[in-house]
Amino acid sequence: MLAAIPIGLILGRLLGGQLDGLVALRFRWSALAVAGLVVQLALFTEAGHALAGGMAPAIYVLSTAAVLVAVLANFRVEWMPVVTLGAASNLAAIVANGGAMPTTIAALAAAGLEGPGTATNSVVLENPVLGALTDVYAIPAGIPLANVFSIGDVLIAIGIAAVIASAMRSAAPRAGSS
Repeated sequence: MLAAIPIGLILGRLLGGQLDGLVALRFRWSALAVAGLVVQLALFTEAGHALAGGMAPAIYVLSTAAVLVAVLANFRVEWMPVVTLGAASNLAAIVANGGAMPTTIAALAAAGLEGPGTATNSVVLENPVLGALTDVYAIPAGIPLANVFSIGDVLIAIGIAAVIASAMRSAAPRAGSS
């Protein structure tokens, strides 16, 4: 999903956009989204996972829900409904599977990952609920940032890139303006 930011910047520029549009873009409840993501970054480290202990699934669900709430607060921003759909898809899969995002051994192998560790958001489940929404896709090994991902992640990435490009275009000079 991080690749969505430079892709959005490049796309916005190619479409004649200006960085000024990003400066003018105001996200409501952005601190909540950042807090949710920071909690997840900490949770998916060895130390964070050990500290969370049995509360890790609940913390993951709550932090993911916090991000979704912040995204919903910005629903009217152009392209944000796509981000919302992706975030809701991920949250649904995580909640339906007891606070973890399922993946498959095949997806992990395709990404060149040895398997889920104790400090990861992906777990291998035999029969995950809402399997189509889980981390069943992979960026192949050998490609930078190889990992497993879900359709929700794809929607979030597309939405983020489009939000950035759209905001940049809003600052672009219009034909006939001086």
